[in-house]
Amino acid sequence: MNPLSSIYGTVAKLRNAVYDRAWRRANRLTGPVVSVGNLSAGGAGKTPFVLLLGGMLRDRGVKFDVLSRGYGRRSRGVHLVEAGGPAATFGDEPLLIARRLQVPVVVGEDRFTAGLFAESKFGPQLHLLDDGFQHRSLARDFDIVMLGPGDAQESLLPVGRLREPLVALCRANAVVIENGLSPPAEAAGKSVWRIARGIALPPLPARLVAFCGVARPERFVEQLRSRGMDVAATRFFRDHHAYTQADVHALLALKVRSGAEAFITTEKDEINLGPFGAAIAPLAVARVTMELADADRCLDAMLKAVSKRAGSS
Repeated sequence: MNPLSSIYGTVAKLRNAVYDRAWRRANRLTGPVVSVGNLSAGGAGKTPFVLLLGGMLRDRGVKFDVLSRGYGRRSRGVHLVEAGGPAATFGDEPLLIARRLQVPVVVGEDRFTAGLFAESKFGPQLHLLDDGFQHRSLARDFDIVMLGPGDAQESLLPVGRLREPLVALCRANAVVIENGLSPPAEAAGKSVWRIARGIALPPLPARLVAFCGVARPERFVEQLRSRGMDVAATRFFRDHHAYTQADVHALLALKVRSGAEAFITTEKDEINLGPFGAAIAPLAVARVTMELADADRCLDAMLKAVSKRAGSS
């Protein structure tokens, strides 16, 4: 193992030991907490899965809110996300979740404080903790961990993408992997949920400029090309990129040089474009789709576990 990754792994192990050995107790909210997280730094599909799981809960009539750090925002403290607000205040992914699910979304660096705020306003309902697997200061009743393609072969940060080694899956209640992938040995004994990822596209011209600021941009382009799209040019930005006027000029120039007829980007990037979106025209937005195999069985198991743990507390 690379020395830097070894140091990172030691720090992660010590941080977990603080909670595993009860040297420090996690704070517990009155309402149950279901965490959706991952082991890698981005790109595993947490936000689409939160949208999927949230839609399933809503269809069952389960009241819930979403707690998120609001990564990439420039504000501090706890905020109730306004669906029409700016990404700079709330973060792009919390805005996307609030707009799509139309449930309360609360952002805060400390998710326990955010949860207390949510309970003061909406009562002790179920909390979906977005990107919460490493946020161990908040106790949870069910841990869902998503594994992206290639995660099982990745190295620890800063050399690779892993925030924790695969052995951390021992803390998970359910491990989510894509159809066709095999779960790693470290997931033995865990409930394995299988998903199918796709992409929903509006009617499009033949020749496109694809741009995005996501964790794994190459995968976005691969999905477009697998659907027969003629991607004439690409432009990638860092994850959660806040677009500027200079970016708009560069993209428009790229469209002219490549002979493309239109632009295509992701839902998250549409949010981060903000007022500059009108200048990127014509612009198509691709939506990530996700289906969970045996969805009712998975949801029943999760709700049963949450109810059982709540009853024994």
